[in-house]
Amino acid sequence: EVQLVESGGGLVQAGGSLRLSCAVSGFAFDDGAIGWFRQAPGKEREGISFISDRGHAVYYTDTVKGRFTISSDNARNTVYLQMNSLKPDDAAVYYCAIRVGLGFGIKADEYDYWGQGTQVTISS
Repeated sequence: EVQLVESGGGLVQAGGSLRLSCAVSGFAFDDGAIGWFRQAPGKEREGISFISDRGHAVYYTDTVKGRFTISSDNARNTVYLQMNSLKPDDAAVYYCAIRVGLGFGIKADEYDYWGQGTQVTISS
């Protein structure tokens, strides 16, 4: 059974940093990609960063490029999202997800398994 568990969310001031973790079980990192998504109230789920090929391939959308860094610890089956220079617009529930197969997808409907999400709140 594939499971993803996010952690690391919380309340942080604008300009601050958080590191999210996604612990994965039942899935080999060689078999697909892992993505981070976020969803703010009243908005669609938005893909922001993706990793595949055991961490050798990464992708960021423009909204987070230069501020967020995705990485993987293959020995721990964990993917991280380091978030720096956080802005009020970054507030959302953050999810990690698995896409089985080759290549990245940036749309939520391209992903097969999801975690329960972790809340990130930004104070201004």
